[in-house]
Amino acid sequence: MIAFLRGRVLDKQPNRIIVDVGGVGYDLQVPLSTFYEIGEEGAEVTLRVYTHVREDALQLFGFLTDLERQVFERLIGISGIGPKLAIAVLSGMDSREVISAIQRADVARLTGIPGIGKKTAERIVLELKDRLTQLAPPTAAGAVVGATAVDRLRGDLLSALQNLGYHRPQAEKAIDIAMKANPDTTLEQAVRASLRELMR
Repeated sequence: MIAFLRGRVLDKQPNRIIVDVGGVGYDLQVPLSTFYEIGEEGAEVTLRVYTHVREDALQLFGFLTDLERQVFERLIGISGIGPKLAIAVLSGMDSREVISAIQRADVARLTGIPGIGKKTAERIVLELKDRLTQLAPPTAAGAVVGATAVDRLRGDLLSALQNLGYHRPQAEKAIDIAMKANPDTTLEQAVRASLRELMR
């Protein structure tokens, strides 16, 4: 399974990019948020990847932040929502906006996304409302500045702790406490703080 790619943008179209990694071109579907941020053709890019395997196809979905990838994975876990619709949701709203709309049960906001009807929006809220708190606690309006760097740090931290054998829920709880105590922390400092929290 491919989980991470670093290379150069060979070609880009809305919702689709080709990344050249050592002479091999990887075709990835991406949300518009990632499309706008990756730079022009020839730019270096680092992407989190979700590998979707079906009987008749193997598809790659790329994301600039781990938060986007995690929201995507939770969306496709809902019956009736496939990868294309999940990409549409993340193209219609920033990942933190998606989380906020779900936590507020804002069905009207979700139905504003092409392809999302009222029943689908209600199902998203019903299934995910209580499962997104660990990803991103509710934020005040306009408080998404610098979210990308924070999301990447959280993703790296979570990966490090899971590699050490900690289960995701307990790792996420420790990360929340560590980052709340020191928002400007480095990865190394955050790992130490999270481990101290986990050992309590």
